[in-house]
Amino acid sequence: MNRPIQRALLSVSDKTGILEFARGLHEKGVDLLSTGGTAKAIRDAGIPVRDISEFTGFPEMLDGRVKTLHPKVHAGLLYLRGDEAHEKTMAEHSLAPIDLVCVNLYPFEATVAKADVTFEDAIENIDIGGPTMLRSAAKNMKFVTVVTDPADYDRVLAEMSENDGATTEPFRLRLGQKVFARVASYNAAIAQYLAAHVPGGEAPAPFVLTLNDCMPLRYGENPHQPARLYREAPGAEASVAHCEQLHGKEMSYNNYLDGNAALEAARELVGAPGAAIIKHTNPCGFATGVTLREALEAGWAGDPVSAFGSVIAVTTAVDAEAADFLAPRFVEVIIAPDFTAEALEKLTAKKNLRLLKLHAPFEAARSGQTLRQIGGGLLVQSRDNETMASWKVVSEAGFPDNMAKLADFGVKACKHVKSNAILLVREYADGRFQTLGMGAGQPNRVDSVKKLAIARAHENIRLMHEAGDGGDLDLEAFTAKIMGECILISDAFFPFADNIDAANEAGIRFIVEPGGSVKDDEVIAACDKYGIAMAFTGMRHFLH
Repeated sequence: MNRPIQRALLSVSDKTGILEFARGLHEKGVDLLSTGGTAKAIRDAGIPVRDISEFTGFPEMLDGRVKTLHPKVHAGLLYLRGDEAHEKTMAEHSLAPIDLVCVNLYPFEATVAKADVTFEDAIENIDIGGPTMLRSAAKNMKFVTVVTDPADYDRVLAEMSENDGATTEPFRLRLGQKVFARVASYNAAIAQYLAAHVPGGEAPAPFVLTLNDCMPLRYGENPHQPARLYREAPGAEASVAHCEQLHGKEMSYNNYLDGNAALEAARELVGAPGAAIIKHTNPCGFATGVTLREALEAGWAGDPVSAFGSVIAVTTAVDAEAADFLAPRFVEVIIAPDFTAEALEKLTAKKNLRLLKLHAPFEAARSGQTLRQIGGGLLVQSRDNETMASWKVVSEAGFPDNMAKLADFGVKACKHVKSNAILLVREYADGRFQTLGMGAGQPNRVDSVKKLAIARAHENIRLMHEAGDGGDLDLEAFTAKIMGECILISDAFFPFADNIDAANEAGIRFIVEPGGSVKDDEVIAACDKYGIAMAFTGMRHFLH
């Protein structure tokens, strides 16, 4: 049943568009009720409005915590129009209908996203009256129009214009569904925040997550798969979902996946110029430098073939020199804290290159959770923010003191390579590091070592030699020199000594792995046999 809207209750925290909406309702003869700051704003705009306390006959109290929690409000929302018993009750108690509710909620999500928010501030921003009114109105959507999104204000007014001051039931159903989704996401945000403060460190069941902010994508991993991006509220931590796109065609599903992988890897390098070059979520290039250009050059040299068509995240603003290096190369996406004007001028000449600016300061990863959907459920785990549990040299040969930082760099890079992960890393200049070879995603570790990481390193060394980096050394001597300076990093223990045999054949003299295999003694014995130094970190970093 479509009845003209005669009375509306407006109470909003986000006042975007509310004055225009209130004026439109008033011009259609609607009696306006409101609360607090909303009422003041409407009244100051010269639009007639009544305070809710006048309607209920009861004052706002407890610092505004109790103002709409009143039988006159909820009876006006919930009663069934045309129902004989309900009509009789309304008349008996002098209750009046409320036909439209416009409410948006205290900004809880924005409040807890602030770095300096206190627990008390967060709790104070939990809205009670707003969700209660929204639920009451949405439950009675057969008769009541309920609005929580400013984007719907004009649609409501248009509906009323087209239907003699009423809205249609299908329209009210759409708005009602939207309201319950919004209340669900609001409650989920509160539950998630409180879960992080429950003593004991474990988030209690149930795990609650709702996402209202939805953006359609052209397609998913493949053209036949429809896809969407659902976003959480912007937080204090930089994220690829909330980057500002400065240039280029729209982001794809795969761009977002690789962009997230690039950002997570680059977090390991914050504090100095660094670059993570990602292909199919693996860091095919990962390097630091004195300048960003130097880091990009070293990262690209780690696998120039795979870097073609990559997604890159960097730790510092892209300047003109970095842009000069990137501009002639085919890159899908560049993610950075910022871009200088000179860099933008150079890079925006490439119409398909996507340039993303972080919405928040680029910092090391905070504690949190990662999610992975499986058939019938969701896997939830804490974020892998650690590097080593210990450092124990288990071989007869030792590590030079100056290799500690290289080992740390290598483990941080290896964390972001798909298992079974093997990396060869080197210090290409004083205090500057790069990956030289990578083995990723193999069903056995020896293939990652022998067929991928070592083979890629040999190819990169050959390219370096052709570029003149070897000086007077021939390729064989130059290869032996570089391989002897590298550390081979493994994300998990070596199950057999065959991996050590392969490393020795390639001239590798240093290995870092977690340890913990039943075959550790055999693996260590093989290292001692070849004079290879091996250290255990006591921490595995599988990435499936």
